Amino acid sequence: MTPVPRPTRRTLLAASAVGALTLAATALLPAVQAQAATGCAVTYTSNEWQGGFTATVTIKNLGDPVNGWTLGFSFPTAGQRVGQGWSATYQQTGTAVTARNVDYNGVLGTGASTSIGFNGTWTGANPAPTAFTLNGTACTGSTTPTSTPPTSTPPTSTPPPPTGSTPVAVNGQLRVCGVNLCNQYGRPIQLRGMSTHGLQWFAQCYPDASLDALANDWRADLLRISMYVQEQGYETDPAGFTNRVNTLVDKAEARGMYALIDFHTLTPGDPMFNLDRAKTFFAQVSARNAAKKNVIYEITNEPNGVSWSTIRNYAEQVIPVIRANDPDAVVIVGTRGWSSLGVSEGGNSDEIVANPVRADNIMYAFHFYAASHRDNYRTEVQRAAARLPLFVTEFGTVTYTGDGAVDTASSTAWLDLLDRLKISYANWTYSDAAEGSAAFKPGTCYAGTFAGTSVLTPSGVFMRERIRTPDNFPTS
Repeated sequence: MTPVPRPTRRTLLAASAVGALTLAATALLPAVQAQAATGCAVTYTSNEWQGGFTATVTIKNLGDPVNGWTLGFSFPTAGQRVGQGWSATYQQTGTAVTARNVDYNGVLGTGASTSIGFNGTWTGANPAPTAFTLNGTACTGSTTPTSTPPTSTPPTSTPPPPTGSTPVAVNGQLRVCGVNLCNQYGRPIQLRGMSTHGLQWFAQCYPDASLDALANDWRADLLRISMYVQEQGYETDPAGFTNRVNTLVDKAEARGMYALIDFHTLTPGDPMFNLDRAKTFFAQVSARNAAKKNVIYEITNEPNGVSWSTIRNYAEQVIPVIRANDPDAVVIVGTRGWSSLGVSEGGNSDEIVANPVRADNIMYAFHFYAASHRDNYRTEVQRAAARLPLFVTEFGTVTYTGDGAVDTASSTAWLDLLDRLKISYANWTYSDAAEGSAAFKPGTCYAGTFAGTSVLTPSGVFMRERIRTPDNFPTS
């Protein structure tokens, strides 16, 4: 089978590689030229949910410049524990915690600041630390530590134990807590799955047998439903494409998978071009699927050539349309530079942190193609994940064109990072397109056999192996 010709899939810009940032949870870095800090201020904030929290610590040097620093503090209760951390290496003995700089943030000039963070657990109570030291000197300029409510209100009572073993049966209605995607028990989780190709070109790839294979053979948690808006997509038949999306939502639900509804904008890159279409589409699908627990909304796929303020403006007009029908669903917002957090257009996540979308229960999209986007992109994701809830709604094991050979080393480095940070992902693409990113060999979808490895491309074999490993969905 020869796929229908279509536009080039990706125009993400490759950037020069820099050293990948490696964080170890317990091992300290080699000694650097640490000086005593003569003055400092620390701001500690946390987003809390039942049994867990995400803490962000901002350190400001008010004294002489330092080259190498260690921050010290103690938790007020014995039930508080540091878990996964970023932008520092952490050790905890009893209630005492130390955080030491990593290679890129060890130099703090007078008046300079840096932010670090960690996910933690608590039992009993979770009060904020009130005393900090920097290189042994008390931070008398500390601001009052604060705890902020989670971005989505946790349940008032603990949900009952799961009645099934599928991803949706275990996790139920998802929500954003801190920088994490959390399940009905308020515990951070990671979803792993696949993205469809354009429904206008590859509808034959998504019969029941295909989705059975994804749920049972691949053991996937997630189906991303990629509905192109242009490129012979939604704009040509709004009612027809809306029905196709809803049908796949139902099929994912029947198999216990989450359905990520992707409003797949690519060309033009300005999401405002499709604002009216987006409002119409999301009003319809959110009203129809509001009672479901398995639906996540991705409101713009890959904005490009526009400012973050434009994307933010679009999001703040579309999200209320969804919330009017479905107040609880997670919504994902695309980011600048083909959803690269701005990296592919020379920016970074700071613009989002400084001006986040004014809405609750949202995440931000990141996309990458492993053979083109390497260490500098991974470093930015690791940096951004300390401050923003991220969801990799699309990535490929090949180049940004969607074609070429699988870059196993870079793909492994990416997925290891996402696993460590509990960032959910959908791989491009669950189709038999004649390109390296496709999971199936050409002709598979018309032949009708989808399970097993004999029908898979090298990318499909690689991704099936990663996705079908056991999930870790905590329920207590």
